[in-house]
Amino acid sequence: VTFSTVYQGKAQPKGESQINTSRWYGITPPISEDLPLETDLIQTRKLIECLRSCDIFEDYLEQQHRYVTLESLFKEWLKEMCVEMNVPEIVKDNVGGKVLPFGSYRLGAYSKGADIDILCVGPGFIERKEFFNSFYGKLKAQEVKNIQAVEEAFVPVIKLIYDGIEVDMVIAVVVRKSIPESLNLLDDKLLQDMDKCSIRSYRVTEEILHLVPNIHNFQLALRAIKLWAKRRNIYSNMLGFLGGISLAILVARICQLYPNAAASTLVIKFFKVYSMWEWSIPVRLRIVEDRHYNLPFWDPTLNNSDRCHIMPIITPAYPQQNTSFNVSPSTLAIITEEIARGHSIIQDIEQQRAGWSQLFEKANFFEKYQYVLTYLTVVSLVESKIRHLVGSLERNRQIFRAHLHTQSFPGPRKTNNKEEVSTQWLIGLLFNFEGKIDLSLTIPSFIDTIYSQAQSSRVHTEGMTISAVCDSRDKLNWSMPDGTRKSVFCPETKPAVSHQSAATVPSTQYDKPVKRMKASSSTSSFVNPCPTKRPCSPSSVGSSSNMPEPDGSPAVDTKSSNSKETLATGGSPSNLSHCVSATSAKKPNPAESEKLAKKFKPDEVDSSSLIMLLIKYCCQNCQMITIFGLINYSVVVIVVDVCVSHVV
Repeated sequence: VTFSTVYQGKAQPKGESQINTSRWYGITPPISEDLPLETDLIQTRKLIECLRSCDIFEDYLEQQHRYVTLESLFKEWLKEMCVEMNVPEIVKDNVGGKVLPFGSYRLGAYSKGADIDILCVGPGFIERKEFFNSFYGKLKAQEVKNIQAVEEAFVPVIKLIYDGIEVDMVIAVVVRKSIPESLNLLDDKLLQDMDKCSIRSYRVTEEILHLVPNIHNFQLALRAIKLWAKRRNIYSNMLGFLGGISLAILVARICQLYPNAAASTLVIKFFKVYSMWEWSIPVRLRIVEDRHYNLPFWDPTLNNSDRCHIMPIITPAYPQQNTSFNVSPSTLAIITEEIARGHSIIQDIEQQRAGWSQLFEKANFFEKYQYVLTYLTVVSLVESKIRHLVGSLERNRQIFRAHLHTQSFPGPRKTNNKEEVSTQWLIGLLFNFEGKIDLSLTIPSFIDTIYSQAQSSRVHTEGMTISAVCDSRDKLNWSMPDGTRKSVFCPETKPAVSHQSAATVPSTQYDKPVKRMKASSSTSSFVNPCPTKRPCSPSSVGSSSNMPEPDGSPAVDTKSSNSKETLATGGSPSNLSHCVSATSAKKPNPAESEKLAKKFKPDEVDSSSLIMLLIKYCCQNCQMITIFGLINYSVVVIVVDVCVSHVV
């Protein structure tokens, strides 16, 4: 395999062993500048073969054909508008215009059948409304399907399907008489006289490509990470997970830290670095200066709202923004679990115990969650709002986690009307407590919110209904085209016993037309015989509770944020009392506790031995609750025996 090391945009001269480190990509020096070994190149070849087997590559010429056709249509339309507006001939001849791809297509990480994002740049005398009227009509006359002008969106866009591929076209108007090909849209000064929202994504895409040492390796690694995220159901910025730009920034940062690494090494380092990452620290590719153009600029030192972001991934173009502001506590926990799973598989790949295909295995949603909230709606705007329902479920003290499936499913029709379209969303639930689970306030309030927004957006029609059913996964089934119903969960036969109870649970259902009404108290709760337990102390970090269950279900990461915060500040034992939580286990022998207490005499045992005995005792008796704290530079270990009320 022939390759060249790319550094600072130039190929490394042959025979030169020293790399100039006077400048590096990113805000910190690279971790390693080692060149790829033969084993790294072999792993890269295996990775490419695995990606090809997943059929994600598309011929570049096919994509380029669509792009060139739309570019010629836009430039032709600009000249037609010049004639219609009776502008001088010299202006018409030099009007120019630019059609620029951005997003995954521009980054070179597009998959087969993926959509294309296109930015159209026009001169200042072209009005935006003409783009959605005149140019929309010109496109409609072509061989396109499902064309739609969404003028009221945050970023106004024309959506269409051309040659079987979805295309999103946005327009940016620059206050100039002509748009030459040499116009640099990365110039921050242009933002003062043009539409900021439409051009923001293009500027971010271009900056990312400028900030990676080897574009080819970056593109290949990004393809692999995007496929992993889609297969594991964590690819959706709108639903609170990670979008394409967020993943691109994460991969680009790894490329900066390992500028000469092969693509397979970059994927390996991706999981290794981010499995240890403290997510309160922003991920950024460069320092962006605030130009003070009165544009929203992500800065937690000045903006209170920015301090609430729990997974900041910052764009490298002005004005910098957090691409993952939709991430919630539940989605962050799911993302970190999947990264930890990927890191475990990557270690097996390095040791030749697993193949790349294992990294890209699809997640089994119903194996992980025994209880599922099925949300059925015919209102199109729910997709952008359903993450707020997940946020409301997270605030319910009885719910430990709410996991929204990133893919919606077609819902059943109540009539034979073929034009009736319904969408079904699935939310997996894990609970904190045993007994009665009350959802009487969470779901009806969200339904009322959707009803109000449907009316204000003028999409409400008579007969619209919204329903929600919380039931065990064993009772859920799909409606097949032949009229039969198929269970959604088919458990595999395994020798190990599942960690979730198989008890039958009465379902919770909310079914109502889109109108205001109170939920029935009789259908507002159900019994949960199998709660999800939190670990008893920070000492459980790294224990077997974080390992996969015997049945293959991913374990739930249940670190206590409260205890971590208290221990970091070195609180007193009284302040630590709120961290205590008991776990079910067999009762320890009281005589054994008394025996242990007699051993702990300050005049006979030094402090280190005392600590080791306490830790050993706690490990042998899982009923014990251990709390570690740092008080006046001394290690304090408190052991509470819940059953016999004995404190050492």
